[in-house]
Amino acid sequence: MNLPQRLLAPAPGWIVETDVVVVGSGIAGLTTALRIAAGLTTDPAGSGLRVLVVTKDVLAAGSTRWAQGGIAAALGPDDTAEAHLRDTLVAGVGICDVDAVRVLVDEGPQAVRELIELGTRFDRSSSGELSLTREGGHHADRIAHAGGDATGAEIERALVSAVLAEPRIEVIEHALVLDLLPTATGGVGAVTLHVMGEGQLDGVGAVRARAFVLATGGIGQVYAATTNPSVSTGDGVAAALRAGAVIRDLEFVQFHPTVLWLGGSAAGQQPLVSEAVRGEGAVLLDAQGTRFMQGQHELADLAPRDVVAKAILRRMRETGAEHVWLDARHFGAEKWRVRFPTILATLTSLGLDPVSQLIPVAPACHYASGGIATDLTGRTSVAGLYACGEAACTGVHGANRLASNSLLEGLVFGRRIAADVLSSVPAGAPLLDLGIDVRGNGIAAAGIRRSLQHEMSADAGVIRDAAGLRRATGSLQKLAAQRSSEPGTESWEATNLLTVASALVAAASRRLETRGAHWREDHPERDDQNWCGHLDLRLGPDGTISTDYVATSQPTSRHTRTGA
Repeated sequence: MNLPQRLLAPAPGWIVETDVVVVGSGIAGLTTALRIAAGLTTDPAGSGLRVLVVTKDVLAAGSTRWAQGGIAAALGPDDTAEAHLRDTLVAGVGICDVDAVRVLVDEGPQAVRELIELGTRFDRSSSGELSLTREGGHHADRIAHAGGDATGAEIERALVSAVLAEPRIEVIEHALVLDLLPTATGGVGAVTLHVMGEGQLDGVGAVRARAFVLATGGIGQVYAATTNPSVSTGDGVAAALRAGAVIRDLEFVQFHPTVLWLGGSAAGQQPLVSEAVRGEGAVLLDAQGTRFMQGQHELADLAPRDVVAKAILRRMRETGAEHVWLDARHFGAEKWRVRFPTILATLTSLGLDPVSQLIPVAPACHYASGGIATDLTGRTSVAGLYACGEAACTGVHGANRLASNSLLEGLVFGRRIAADVLSSVPAGAPLLDLGIDVRGNGIAAAGIRRSLQHEMSADAGVIRDAAGLRRATGSLQKLAAQRSSEPGTESWEATNLLTVASALVAAASRRLETRGAHWREDHPERDDQNWCGHLDLRLGPDGTISTDYVATSQPTSRHTRTGA
């Protein structure tokens, strides 16, 4: 398969300069930008780094706002960071980076407290304490939530308000990241963008800077049914691959067990029924009304997500049903209204009454545990390039993300990136010269998106085997042969989807075991002897994806910047 090394695009019609570019406006990107700006406010010399936030939609439309359940941290009086670490490692099925998880759980509580100081209004009990609940895989009540089931929206509101009040941060909205341009000596020196007809800038342009942070969210649109918004087309991961960065653990795509089933032909973003609903006592039933999670795991309906998703699919195959049922009728109207107002409104709008009716649910694509490989400061394998949030692979999630660790990861590692940038990017340093050749060499046809999603769902979805993955590889190769000579948003997004789908299938084909979110029917057992490690992916100069296995038992370098 011959994937483009750079997107075919018009030459930049405008160029702006700044110090730091942050691509993405969810919790990861906005935290990073704010922390860099906050670090400058106490600079005694009065000089500082300029920050430019680039977002594909409007500033407040980051993926964070879709998060219903909450943010996990050891904030309760009977909880500890060590307990949070244990639960995270169990969910990650043997391949979490223990040092990264320890950073997450140790720094998480203080990071959440500072988020509260920023203005985030989490739900509280009648005594004024944080109202903490439990989700799948957790052995303690450690999920802080806001607005019942609108945690992400409240966090996004607080962060956006702070960004708009910070004069050191500029924002470009409606901008699709295209490519990361190399400097003459290696590393990244500029990013090209397509601003989609809004704001003061328009068309394709370039931003030159000293550091670049990719916080572009996930790859969920590679599948037909997903909880991800339509803008989650893997743009950051694909751009990083084209820039030479290492991508890690991309085969571990988490399928959320309880996504509202809207019919066999439903496609695009599907409504999520938060795991917090089961955390409050809802249970799963099969077509005969039998509770089937009891005996499957010690936590039954609150088992880690990979366990629940697999159990649901097995029961669906056994019964021939297209979905299972979630039973929360015992909550009563008041609990639904107070604790889950967003989900209740969604269900009601679709003609479902969860107070008196069962909720039809089935697994759908939700979260990519892998992404751009980083070290503990967010540095990637390419000089000048950082990654954070769902676009990154920090090592926290391993083979399966523990519920509500994603918002915490973006918060904690966004802070760490900001600290590293502030200590390593000198104010006033000259911009590096760019490489000479910045021409694109191809894009996919705009019309391949629906076919790609169908093929990935059919042959590289929740259940995988060699035959299906061979079919997926062949299908992607045929789609890659459909090229376009007309650059545009649809073609650029299609190329990014093709790139990340090809990387995902390459990794899934090589990993001959079942572990966490990666389920191989033809290799149904976990194989620690041969597969307790990571698959690192690179895009070669010939446009093909290569995979390298890195065992976790060996001393490994957590990909730091070249020359750093």
